[in-house]
Amino acid sequence: MTASEGPAATAERDISAPDLAKYIDHTLLKAEATRAEILRICDEAVTYGFHAVCVNDRWLSLVADRLQETPVQVAGVVSLPLGADTTKIKAAQAQDAIYAGADEIDMVADLAAIIEGDARYLLDQLMTVLRVCRVMKPPVLLKVIIESAALTHEQKVFACQMAEKAGVDYVKTSTGYHPAGGATVEDVRLMKETAPKCRVKAAGGIKTVGQALALLSAGADRIGTSAGVAIIEEVREHGRGIRQ
Repeated sequence: MTASEGPAATAERDISAPDLAKYIDHTLLKAEATRAEILRICDEAVTYGFHAVCVNDRWLSLVADRLQETPVQVAGVVSLPLGADTTKIKAAQAQDAIYAGADEIDMVADLAAIIEGDARYLLDQLMTVLRVCRVMKPPVLLKVIIESAALTHEQKVFACQMAEKAGVDYVKTSTGYHPAGGATVEDVRLMKETAPKCRVKAAGGIKTVGQALALLSAGADRIGTSAGVAIIEEVREHGRGIRQ
């Protein structure tokens, strides 16, 4: 079952627009994004009560300034979308993003290391970038993107096991750029079961309330989407009748 099939496996409570908004990372990562668009999503994040704004590093200082004195977090990206940068480059990117104002880092894992089962390389890279995040005061969250739709079951399990062993905060499904697709209910469940000490961020192709609630019901702790406003407006149209 994919996230697009909606909240077939629901829990037993209503969810309000403010409740759902707290799970959402309001995201704008397209290369052609302008200053005006970045400022708009910052203002939307404050208005709707989203958890974070996630942007390319070029905009982090602007976003950090705009969101100063608000509860909205600032999320930067590392090695997006391929994940093929060296460990040294990824660590430097993470440090630069944090110095620019990032409270959280979403880093793409090395997919070759996952596919080849190279535990030594992958674990070293995750732990190196995590150290950069942990020495900060306060510590910065690290989310690791494994591009789950492009992996076999065994590769997903391996990636999650390495992420948990490294001690990262989140395992994240997707960049949203891979042609194989984005978040699915099955992948979120597998990630939650395989890396129980990590939280799970579902991202990639999430456009509706049904998709978001299906993924949350499967175990996602955060939703990354560029459609946050449309999703919350859809909840508002239905009042508190939306079931999670």
